[in-house]
Amino acid sequence: MKRITTILFAVIAIALTATAQIVQPIKWTGAIEGDSVKLTATIEKGWHLNIIELGDGFYMDEYEGTFTETIAKADTIRVRYNACDDKMCTAPETWEFVAVGDKAKGDEAKGEGQSIWWIFVMGLLGGLLAIFTPCVWPIIPMTVSFFIKRGGAAKGTTNAQVVRDAILYGLSIVIIYVGLGLLVTLIFGASALNALSTNAVVNIIFFLILVVFAASFFGAFEITLPSSWSTALNSKSSNTTGFLSILLMAFTLVIVSFSCTGPIIGTLLVEAAGKSLLAPAMGMLGFAIALALPFSLFAMFPSVLKKLPKSGGWMNTFKVTLAFLELALALKFLSVADLAYGWHILDREVFVSLWIVIFSLLGCYLLGLISFPHDDEDHRKTSVSRLFLAIISLAFAMYMVPGLWGAPLRAISAFAPPMTTQDWVMTPGSANSTTHYPLPNSGASNTQYKTMTNHGGQITFTDYEEGMAYAKENNMPVFLDFNGFGCVNCRKMEAAVLSKPEVAEHMHKYVLISLIVDDKTKLEEPITVEENGKTVTLKTIGDKWSHMQRAHYQSNAQPYYVQLDADGNRIVEGSYAYDEDIEKFLNWLKY
Repeated sequence: MKRITTILFAVIAIALTATAQIVQPIKWTGAIEGDSVKLTATIEKGWHLNIIELGDGFYMDEYEGTFTETIAKADTIRVRYNACDDKMCTAPETWEFVAVGDKAKGDEAKGEGQSIWWIFVMGLLGGLLAIFTPCVWPIIPMTVSFFIKRGGAAKGTTNAQVVRDAILYGLSIVIIYVGLGLLVTLIFGASALNALSTNAVVNIIFFLILVVFAASFFGAFEITLPSSWSTALNSKSSNTTGFLSILLMAFTLVIVSFSCTGPIIGTLLVEAAGKSLLAPAMGMLGFAIALALPFSLFAMFPSVLKKLPKSGGWMNTFKVTLAFLELALALKFLSVADLAYGWHILDREVFVSLWIVIFSLLGCYLLGLISFPHDDEDHRKTSVSRLFLAIISLAFAMYMVPGLWGAPLRAISAFAPPMTTQDWVMTPGSANSTTHYPLPNSGASNTQYKTMTNHGGQITFTDYEEGMAYAKENNMPVFLDFNGFGCVNCRKMEAAVLSKPEVAEHMHKYVLISLIVDDKTKLEEPITVEENGKTVTLKTIGDKWSHMQRAHYQSNAQPYYVQLDADGNRIVEGSYAYDEDIEKFLNWLKY
């Protein structure tokens, strides 16, 4: 058993290590040499280093193999860089060397680390949610029964052995789910997952899956996997001894619960897509820990089961509540496909309207005003907990109402379509209307610009060449925004920073060029380019802007902001990525 356990954990450790190395292909070291500091970067084979900024200077060069640079000694030396291979680029990172006592302080991949840990937290929340689903709850007595039989079958079983088996059971669940995340990652890769996350077919499939599961939870029909699968695994686990039987019991849990956990896992993997090669595994790790912990406790202390509420009316209420939430989440996947392909069937006010209806109906259900086939007779007797949940749901629905006329709705900015798809806008002069700034005096007719829009005096283009031509004609600076339809952080920045009046006061001085890197609109003619020694064909508008970001700015992360003059030269050396600190953003703006 020890040998099996060792092998399993070794495989997971090797896979995780390999994945982490792919995510961080650049290793930095620093050394003090008199009044100078020697910096060295070791670059993994197949990758090249892009130095974006070093010390007080500004660089835009590529290096392979090993990079060394000797510069004047300073208290803290910062290197801003990223790395690319022939498939993807990492997000810009900052490494610091503190020139005191030969000690270097690494500050690598802040944004990437925050992103991965956010995926981990999402996994934890998903795992906690999964515990209360109707597919997982019935497995609790099965688990307790298995471990009671296991303890009784082995003579002289000690408490230490019971605890050991319970811990192994929890670890087995973690291994299975993390292995699933690694398998998906290693098969498809982070860049391929990123493409899948904005693919119309994939998003429509997830939309339909969530709608079908919502209908099932409402009581329209039951979704179950073939009983022979779980029966066979359960039988095998009962007839097998040692760690293998515990592993098979964990597989039984995964198989039986998949009807309910499948949509949660699928959503988690799609949200992790494109973050890094490690993100899906981290998401599954969080999910597995949250799901495995209570089952380990049930296996360790069977008496805990007696204190749990029995399945009944409360379970059906939970199912229906989950169904409403799945319907709301399903619209996000449909929205991504709609935006990427320009169908315009789910613009922002339509999306917000549907969410208002969904959460209003959820509040009415929790108050017992509406019911479904599987609700019991006591459903209309509203408990205190349901009353509070109903208040939250109805208040949330009311909060979204101003969004029908263009209110930012920061709480749902990560889910809703961008403001540019909003057709209903508050009329000028109302208390909360957007300030309208005067337009520059242009000698040419604005009709010559096909992608030009004007939101409250903010001149916006979705084509680089057109935007630069307008900026040149009017001698205006350019705010270049690399954006994405499926970019959650882009929506957050738009709602929490760019829409703020104190920011808009400065932003209207720029020509805003918003380049959507996942726009699936076909180019009139494919473009062939050379990238990292390989010939690449750009087929869509998104391909064109994504290549531009990689080639000119050595970045493949969104949002990514750059300030240019009318000739296309940088007026501020550094770029700006996701950071909701308004004061920091204002300090970065030139005008």
